Amino acid sequence: MSDTKQQKALLLKSKHGQFAVGLNSIPKPGKDEVLIKVYSVALNPIDYKVQETGMFVDHYPVVLGEDIAGTVDEVGEGVLNFAKGDRVFTHGQFSNDKAGFQQFALGVTDFTAKIPDNLGYDDAATIPLALDTASTGLYNKTTYGFGLTPPWVKGGIGMYSGTPIVILGGASAVGSYVIQLAHLSGFSPIITTASPAHEVYLKSLGATHVLNRHLSADVVKAAINGFTKNPIKYVYDAIALSETQQVGWSILDAKGCLVLTLPASVQEDEGKERKAIMTFGSPHTKENKELCKGLWAILSQWLEAGTIKPLRYEVLPDGLEGIIGGLEQMKAAKVSGKKLVAHPQDTK
Repeated sequence: MSDTKQQKALLLKSKHGQFAVGLNSIPKPGKDEVLIKVYSVALNPIDYKVQETGMFVDHYPVVLGEDIAGTVDEVGEGVLNFAKGDRVFTHGQFSNDKAGFQQFALGVTDFTAKIPDNLGYDDAATIPLALDTASTGLYNKTTYGFGLTPPWVKGGIGMYSGTPIVILGGASAVGSYVIQLAHLSGFSPIITTASPAHEVYLKSLGATHVLNRHLSADVVKAAINGFTKNPIKYVYDAIALSETQQVGWSILDAKGCLVLTLPASVQEDEGKERKAIMTFGSPHTKENKELCKGLWAILSQWLEAGTIKPLRYEVLPDGLEGIIGGLEQMKAAKVSGKKLVAHPQDTK
């Protein structure tokens, strides 16, 4: 850690405290790390949930932000596949050196990829946490997911042809990537819930049917029965509030699995095979490392080909300062069908 070179950073000053722009040291990259000059960082619900609850953090002041895009400023020992000046994006961590709400951050090379020429920094910043959360929920075989075969392994593309999947909250960031990965895996039909305004967009990502998210569980269940006669063994709830969990639980087959992005509020039936699992989208945890390494190894190629599409976004004003208002917008449920991104280098 350098004591001399300083950068602007958005700091959460204390547990349950306030965000404020201050200074943080610019770190030096270690083995298999790159130092990234951060041009774009995306906001996620977890950022304000850390402020509200204190989860995942035991030291303050802390820098948050997991979705990082920028240019390589320096490479650490053993780094061969990146060079200074490369445009890259990375999945950050809850660490003051590896978080994105600042002007420079470290990236672990296993979960860093080059930005293809057809995309910008803001496009790339919409990807890491939401895509990794989608992939771990679908493909983690141990703790955090359905345990399906991912489409980046041999024979994985199209493997689940003819199998239905239901995605609750398809217009959320995670839901949008679940739709895309489910499409790659061959699921059909791909049924999702969202506001009607997002129907055309979600169908462009691979959804076959979009149901109004305000419909009751009974109406959703009846509609699904009209789309497929096959049992619903896979439901991914990207919203995971108690009411959406109840919808997901009600449409699930007796041997099915409900994957959630928040803790389960539904009660598993004793002696029954139906289960609910909370996923965890960090590639840095040991249960996800190998799975996510496979995805990140092919990610640039898929983005260049349009196999995976980044999300729609809105740029916040005023650099790091703008993140504070952006998190308040998200907390008030005023953001729909897009990611909010900020430009740390524009901080005054």
